[in-house]
Amino acid sequence: MTKTVSKKELMEKLEMFVPVVARVHGPTHPEFYEVQKEFENIKNEGNVDQAFENLREITDHYKVPGDVCESYEAVYTMLEQLDKSR
Repeated sequence: MTKTVSKKELMEKLEMFVPVVARVHGPTHPEFYEVQKEFENIKNEGNVDQAFENLREITDHYKVPGDVCESYEAVYTMLEQLDKSR
């Protein structure tokens, strides 16, 4: 049985995870800085449609790189959930 997570819960978790993942993986995965920027646009209720379009392009539709931690993977999973639930 899968627990449904609200948009609010996803955003709260992303607010914790995104800065940490950027700090840890940004130097070897600079594209994550772009992910962080688009997340900030979503969080600040900027052009959300454009932000998700950019995220899909940056992440190759949320494809997780093979050399990253579970937190990085969790960020992509949560962003994809937000994208699909809009």
